[in-house]
Amino acid sequence: MDSAGGFMTIAEWCLFGAVILYLATVAPAKAMGHRDFDNASPRDPSFYEHPIRKRALGAHINGIETFPFFAVAVLLAQFRQAPQGWVDGLSIAFLIARLSYVGAYVGDKPTARTVLWNAAFAFNIGIFFLSGFGVSGAVTATMVGLLWALAVWLILAKIQRNGLSN
Repeated sequence: MDSAGGFMTIAEWCLFGAVILYLATVAPAKAMGHRDFDNASPRDPSFYEHPIRKRALGAHINGIETFPFFAVAVLLAQFRQAPQGWVDGLSIAFLIARLSYVGAYVGDKPTARTVLWNAAFAFNIGIFFLSGFGVSGAVTATMVGLLWALAVWLILAKIQRNGLSN
């Protein structure tokens, strides 16, 4: 309960989850490489030369980059009293897409990673659009974003089939 007697919303817990996700993304890389990790120099680029560590760091940095828009979208939607069920649902979808994105990034699945990034962005846009355009605007924005993610997937799959990318 908060001081006003209410509970935190699911979307607010998703904000916390997004922070924990980007913090937890790089922690296992440091733990697995504990023999090479120097806590006196935690940002030493040479530690992150190992491929898995490099990808974990990339996912970590991307989590930091995507968090501000997510936080602003959630807080704006709640401030503007958008339908809380929609804010919560889109926030959960965003967090699931981001968790999957981290798995794809660390697992060296670049096409999946790109598609999942776009899907998470689509859910985030949906949250943002709830504030000014209501549910219909959010659904439209989210669907356009998800169709874009699908198009990116098809384009990247074609590029891979033709041997133009790894």
